[in-house]
Amino acid sequence: MWNKKNINEWYSNHKWLVGCNYLPSTAINQLEMFQDDSFDPETNNKEIGWANDIGFNSLRIYLHDLLWQDKENFKKRLNEILILCSDHNIKPILVLFDDCHRPFPKLGKQPLPVRGVHNSGWKQSPGHEIVREIAKGNKEEEARLKLFTQEILDEFRDDERILMWDLYNEPGQFGIGDESNILLGKVWDWAFEVRPSQPLTACLDGTIGDKNIQTNKEKSDVITFHVYEHQKVIPIIEELKEIGRPLICTEYMAREFGTTFEFTLPIFKEHNIGAYNWGLVAGKSQTHFGWETILKIKELKDKGDFIEESESIPEPDVWFHDIYRQDGSPYDQNEVDFIKQILSI
Repeated sequence: MWNKKNINEWYSNHKWLVGCNYLPSTAINQLEMFQDDSFDPETNNKEIGWANDIGFNSLRIYLHDLLWQDKENFKKRLNEILILCSDHNIKPILVLFDDCHRPFPKLGKQPLPVRGVHNSGWKQSPGHEIVREIAKGNKEEEARLKLFTQEILDEFRDDERILMWDLYNEPGQFGIGDESNILLGKVWDWAFEVRPSQPLTACLDGTIGDKNIQTNKEKSDVITFHVYEHQKVIPIIEELKEIGRPLICTEYMAREFGTTFEFTLPIFKEHNIGAYNWGLVAGKSQTHFGWETILKIKELKDKGDFIEESESIPEPDVWFHDIYRQDGSPYDQNEVDFIKQILSI
């Protein structure tokens, strides 16, 4: 680990880190973002440019272990993303694993969005089935995931375009609980064996298993957390400041829960906490719809209520996440003006 003195010096050498979790509007998940047949450099360039225009200086971007099966092409695509980010003065956080949303990821053509459902096609990495296999001692899967982790960290170990590595998003989510702690511990071990020059982290909030939370708190160079409910913002900041390491909130901003930009960003700015809201452009992931729509997915799938490629993405009255429509118009111009204003100070 970086010691507290060095990591705080590293953090102080950066401007206030503000950005968003980024997925291009034309991709339903991480696989579609990077696979050859669906990689969309034009949209990525345009939308990463919008992130820069609003004042963001970082993005949080999810990778996927299955993409390493064609690692040369994946490295090429990731390098193209890093070039675009650099061209727009943005340094991304890269995420390796994730326990959230849909199980059973597969390469190839990805599912169409289920109409009006939040993240209807987002895929876990490696997926709960594999997480449980690792816990049972499956050495073949363990070797595959170790290779992915160590080779990608080693490939980009000194790449100054990358801000830091987020090893595992919300381990324990969507019912897996402490079963993910075995894989989480191994991922930390694999990462420390490589020890890239960039800081390492894995988030605290959002994790279900207490063991997962403690593991990430003890091993992270930078403490990262998630908060979506407005009443939790101040208490979690007061608790985590006691650790003495830089704090970055890598997920926030759910309008219906009160963590709007206008409420949250001034607090993060006052306490010098990095801030990454969920979502930039409302698209195939449909994260502008609320979490409650996830419960409707089986019913809608049974009815075959998918969005065809030629159809426009529906829009709820009140957006949950995201900032822009696909044509570049903001959901709320006053909100965009506020973000630009607070980031210009």
